[in-house]
Amino acid sequence: MSFISNYIYYIGSFSLIFIGLYILITRNNLIKMIIGLNILDTGVNLFLISLGYIKMGTAPIFSKPNLNPQNMVDPVPQALVLTAIVIGVAILALALSFAIRLYHHYETLDMRKIKEQRW
Repeated sequence: MSFISNYIYYIGSFSLIFIGLYILITRNNLIKMIIGLNILDTGVNLFLISLGYIKMGTAPIFSKPNLNPQNMVDPVPQALVLTAIVIGVAILALALSFAIRLYHHYETLDMRKIKEQRW
């Protein structure tokens, strides 16, 4: 049981990544594919945050005396994830705008029907 409790963040992040990949591969509706991409992005962000996590760790601020640097949480994955969240929101907005344009042009969101038609 302690194995699962030690690696619960990794298990959760990889399950989100695999759920997102499954949705991307198996679904044909464009909105569902965009949701799968968003779930996959969330799983990657959770994985990156869990890499820098230290149990009972403190913030990397040297304001208090007698702080041990080995007990401080790494701030680099947090900064990377903040940047990845902003990029993920921009990609989500762009993908949704493409979905709206495709729906107005083809009057469907089914990727099989869109691939069958020509421009």
